[in-house]
Order: sequence, then structure tokens, then C-alpha cells
Amino acid sequence: MTRSAMLSGRRVLITGGGTGVGADLVRGFADAGAEVVAAGRRTGPLEAVAARHAGVRALAVDVTDEASVEALFAAAGPVDIVVANAGAADSAPFARTTLEQWNAMLSVNLTGVFLTFRAGLRQMTGWGRLIAVASTAGLKGYGYVAPYAAAKHGVVGLTRSLALEVARRDITVNALCPGFLGTEMTQRSVVTIMDKTGKSPDEAMAALTATNPQGRLIRPDEVTAAALWLCGPGSEGVNGQAIAIAGGEL
Repeated sequence: MTRSAMLSGRRVLITGGGTGVGADLVRGFADAGAEVVAAGRRTGPLEAVAARHAGVRALAVDVTDEASVEALFAAAGPVDIVVANAGAADSAPFARTTLEQWNAMLSVNLTGVFLTFRAGLRQMTGWGRLIAVASTAGLKGYGYVAPYAAAKHGVVGLTRSLALEVARRDITVNALCPGFLGTEMTQRSVVTIMDKTGKSPDEAMAALTATNPQGRLIRPDEVTAAALWLCGPGSEGVNGQAIAIAGGEL
């Protein structure tokens, strides 16, 4: 089976599909023959991604809002694959972390996955795949990002629990946990490090790549490749896993 035909006849919904890993996931699934619904808050980037491939539709959603997520799935139509990728990062020393920052990180990174998975599962009647894009922060701790790490740990727990509920159905639930990625979010982290520590751009980037034993950032297409594998033949027994894509960090 060629890659372009691997997911022919399947419909996939990807949140956070306008930029970074999300945009790469949209392209990868479309190239694999799937009909793709790219969802996110900003319609401009979504439409730009959709314009590059005939098999992609762009739909607006706020994953932290229950009604918005329900409306998204109603507009998308029945989907076979749901990739809960939307997320955000913030950093601050724990003692100076506000309740607003805490709630914001849990809302988009954890509640957003809950609402997306729940709506996706409710309309799955046969074969299905639920995939969360989490983080190595869901498997270990990092300083200055406690709310983000707590949310991503929650995603891993949600994934493992839901996987047991659906284990006797033709549905699997897994989380992908990349390390620092070569995306816009990481570039913002570099700027934050520079502002707070006075490090140069190279020094700030080195602080991030040092977490990966391979000494590099993870490419978005590596996350896409893992997601496609979870949707392909031979992955049926992979369920409830938090798969690190981090060069050996974990």
C-alpha cells in the first residue's frame, strides 16, 4: 500500500492545525489520503494550510469551550481519527505563578484534550484512533513550567484511563510526547530564556537542545510519522501508551 492510499476513505480531525506540529500533521495525513479537518482558533493560518491541499477543510474552534467543540464535530461530520494537538506553553517561577496562568495552562492543554476526545469518541461507531500530542513534560518535570507539566501529566493519565475503557472496541488511545520541537512555540521559549536570563540566542537554544541526548530539536515530521504509524496496520495492539519522541531523553 502506498502512503498516498494508506488512509484513503478515513476522515481525521486535527486541532491546533494551523501552525507548528499541527500544520505538519495536517499535511502528513492529507498526503496519506485522508480527508482532513484542520481546526483552531485563528482562521488565517488554518486557511493557508488548507489552501495547499484539496483534501483539507479549515474550521474554527476554541478547544476550551464545550459548545465550540461540539459545534466543530457537528460541522466536521463523522471522523475516524482525532488528533488533539492544540496547546500552549507559559513559564514562570512557581512562587510567582498566578492562578490565572495555572488555569490557562490546564484549560487549553488538559481540558481541551478532554473535550476533544469526548466529542470524538461519542461519534465513533467502529474503527477509531484518538491521539493526543502531549510532551516529555507529561513524563518528567521541568523547572519553571509546573502548570504546563501538570497539564501534560494529566493528558497522559487521561490517555491511559480512556484506553482501558475502549480496549475491547476497535479503538486505540495514545499520547505522543515530543521533546523540544523545531516550531514557533520553541522559538518563543528561546526569546523568554533570553529575556529572563540575558543569554544570547545561541546560548538559549543550546539550553533547550541540551535536554536531548542527540543534541537537537525534534522535527515536526517525526511526530507526524508516529501519528501515522498509530493509524496504520500493525499498530492495533498499541493502546494507552505515552510514546516519547525525544532522542533518548526518556
